[in-house]
Amino acid sequence: MTEHYLDNAATTKPCEAAVKKAVECLTECYGNPSSLHRAGLRAQQAMNRSRAVIAKALGADEREIIFTSCATESTNMALLSTVAAYGRKRRKIITSAVEHASVNQTLEHLERIEGFEIVKIKPDDTGTYHAEDFINAADENTCLITMMMVNNETGHVLPVQSVFTSIKRRYPHIITHCDAVQAFMKYPIKAKSLCADFISISGHKIHAPKGIGALYARKGVKLRTFIHGGKQESGRRGGTESVPLIAAFGSAVEELIPTIASRFEYVSGLNKSLREKLSSLPYVRILSPENGSPYVLSVIIPKIRSEIMLHYLEGRNVYVSSGSACSKGAGSGVPEIFGASQQEADSVIRISLCHENNIEDIEALVSGIESGMKEIMHR
Repeated sequence: MTEHYLDNAATTKPCEAAVKKAVECLTECYGNPSSLHRAGLRAQQAMNRSRAVIAKALGADEREIIFTSCATESTNMALLSTVAAYGRKRRKIITSAVEHASVNQTLEHLERIEGFEIVKIKPDDTGTYHAEDFINAADENTCLITMMMVNNETGHVLPVQSVFTSIKRRYPHIITHCDAVQAFMKYPIKAKSLCADFISISGHKIHAPKGIGALYARKGVKLRTFIHGGKQESGRRGGTESVPLIAAFGSAVEELIPTIASRFEYVSGLNKSLREKLSSLPYVRILSPENGSPYVLSVIIPKIRSEIMLHYLEGRNVYVSSGSACSKGAGSGVPEIFGASQQEADSVIRISLCHENNIEDIEALVSGIESGMKEIMHR
């Protein structure tokens, strides 16, 4: 039976180019990149090539790209470096109320243990974020503003560029960090025009393997080393680099760069078709905005708990999620912030698309939801 994988915001299937490059580095280019012999040099060259590709994608200098194990590590490095370097006198941090757990939990730690003031900006009653709300919250006491570009649960797009540009004009001392995990390789992102000091990205969200991420750190911004033990990554992150994963990450980026616009258009078409089909089902409510990312669509199916519908669909080989994969099914509070009632939040399923999906996947999903509504509600 054909599988219909619609959980790409959780993780993506590694592309052929990434798999091929990883195998090549495991079997042929397996030297330690810190070794001085030819085998080490080949590994170093493979890593450098990937760094150059990712830097080009972000409009950055190669020296501004640091490889990490994942975007969560990248985010922790950015946030904790900022407060260590700039947070002694400036004690306020501004963020959105809908950030990923890697931001939320780090900021909760800084609030509870270090005494920082954390200001969480909420959207308006329509679920729209306004740049001026972030800008007006900033002052001379602010050391950091951290915002995601695309919400991982609903696809809402936050006004990062408007906020960061204005913040840097008014308060150039404020450090800016963007979680671009759900936006990288889906939207064109250039670090300098974004006015970002730090950008977190992840490999497994863009058809590279799990276990690899990167942090863009603007040249001149202070960065603290948290993993000690070697001079890798220019002394900024100790430990032997995973060349196969790094090289695979670069290969995935290289393959996706030329098709950002065409993939966006294709997925937008799938999203539109999905919305039309779901709108024909009774009581179903689409939580994601029409001007959000086409790659993520959250849907409320009333009176059926998310987990129950998720497993019903799984039985039909249709794979979706009940929210952020990092929350393991626990409520994040994000649907309520974007307008769902608490009862509705227990009935949200997240559908996340990629360019490998097709209309058959959409039809299988809608058919599964329709059948599930009839069977589950009449048990």
